[in-house]
Amino acid sequence: MKKYLAIVLIASACSTSENPKRVKANFQRHIEYLASDELKGRETGTEGEEMAAEYIANEFKIAGIEAKGSEGYYQEFEFLSGKTFAENHFMLNGEEIQKDEDYFVMNFSGNGEVKSELIIAGFGIQAEELGLDEYKRLRKAEGKVFLIDVSSPDGIHPHSKYKAYHDLRNRVRTAKENGAKAVIFYNPGELANDPRKNYARKMERLDIPVVFYSGEKEFKNGDSVSIKVEMEDEYRSGKNVIAYIDNNASATVVIGAHYDHLGMGDEGSLYRGESEAIHNGADDNASGTAVLLELARTIQKSRKLNQNFLFIAFSGEEKGLLGSGHFTDEPTIDLEDVNYMINMDMVGRLDSTRTLTVFGIGTSPIWDSLVDLETIAGSLNIVEKPDGVGPSDHTSFYLEDIPVLHLFTGAHSDYHKPSDDFDKINYDGMYKVYSYVMNVVSAVNDQKLEFTKTKEGDNQQAPRFSVTLGVVPDYTFSGKGMRIDGITDGRPADNAGLLKGDVVIRMGENEVTDMMAYMNALSMFKKGDTTRVSVKRGSEEVSVEVVF
Repeated sequence: MKKYLAIVLIASACSTSENPKRVKANFQRHIEYLASDELKGRETGTEGEEMAAEYIANEFKIAGIEAKGSEGYYQEFEFLSGKTFAENHFMLNGEEIQKDEDYFVMNFSGNGEVKSELIIAGFGIQAEELGLDEYKRLRKAEGKVFLIDVSSPDGIHPHSKYKAYHDLRNRVRTAKENGAKAVIFYNPGELANDPRKNYARKMERLDIPVVFYSGEKEFKNGDSVSIKVEMEDEYRSGKNVIAYIDNNASATVVIGAHYDHLGMGDEGSLYRGESEAIHNGADDNASGTAVLLELARTIQKSRKLNQNFLFIAFSGEEKGLLGSGHFTDEPTIDLEDVNYMINMDMVGRLDSTRTLTVFGIGTSPIWDSLVDLETIAGSLNIVEKPDGVGPSDHTSFYLEDIPVLHLFTGAHSDYHKPSDDFDKINYDGMYKVYSYVMNVVSAVNDQKLEFTKTKEGDNQQAPRFSVTLGVVPDYTFSGKGMRIDGITDGRPADNAGLLKGDVVIRMGENEVTDMMAYMNALSMFKKGDTTRVSVKRGSEEVSVEVVF
């Protein structure tokens, strides 16, 4: 099988060859524009995203590739971008509390105005089977404003006895059932983190006002409280850019890359500067977009590829796979015709190890026999990962039972920071990735791929954790442990003296064998905890004390 594919590859790749110097020059031209300050980080729903979309559509047009969006090259989608506020206030005993300084409206709050007395409701937990019912002791609670501690009797952590009762929305529902007209959350201890003010997260709105108080005032039963919430969802639109090569074939190959990034530092930024800064996202993911454009131009010239090709530059990836999710919900071609999907996200920083990580090997039997062929890989070192689900746009296609491959040249210390700029891109490395995709496409050509689900263990849900080491993991690392590829200044790992290249093998009593084990270990700790972290540093084992 492998020999046959190699012969097909050699015969077909020649028909799609391009001048390497020209391709690399085009890579640089694309990235220098997409990652320029002029586009201000290409955040979805901004003018910078619009400019990037126009650039990509124009490149498709110049290449003579058919538009396949819902409106020309574009496919727009709407997304929740935040909240708008009208007349909101919070007053305690006649004194106004300053919004955003000492309190904020929870994103699941309902609208309304309440003037009533305060009643302290502890943790707001009603768990009779655990011997705790905060509401049994309350008297004349009907119609009052309930003050609730965001923690629980044994804190907020994965092994809490009260874990099933941690969710704040459910605590509000319970409070309302017990007479609450509004809820004030607060955090008087150190066993829980403050809730986030994330208004772009889509969440069911409840029907009573809910706020979080972070100031220093003392509350007591009977305090006079006035709360008014007028909050509405605010929506913006983003757009995918889609082009199509119709070779009159029965099957279509989707090749994709997201072109959006974090703008001036959207949620997800790892930048710790005092003032906002443009996050240009040269590697993440102007690099994948540049390869996408050159693949489209090259394949358009080919006459020996017996499948159709759909090229999609996705937006909204950084906000939660919004663009690819919208496309698979409302596709502009029949998804039944899609043979497989190749996704490229961060392919611009191939380092001296020449390591290309290829996810999705487990999504079709053919990938295991194909993706690491020496003829295809060339001078690349391929690290194979079976997972069909991951933090990029291929996931949306895998969930539609479509075989996928996701290409990634590795994390680095500039990830999600303003320093991810075009002058750090390895254009020779990008050409290797581009050639690799062309070779895979040529080798598969007219074969119909069988879809297989990856094992449950490969896609197990990541645990929730409330602390971080402040490191960038090396996702290409295939050895035992979690190798550190970058360290954020002033965070626990930096303060403890950990170094780039260290391989974390143990955190406290928890052995770290891979990324999932690392995240499981993190979930065991909370803010303020101290533990010993053991790492392999070269041939030595080093143990340091880490304070979260």
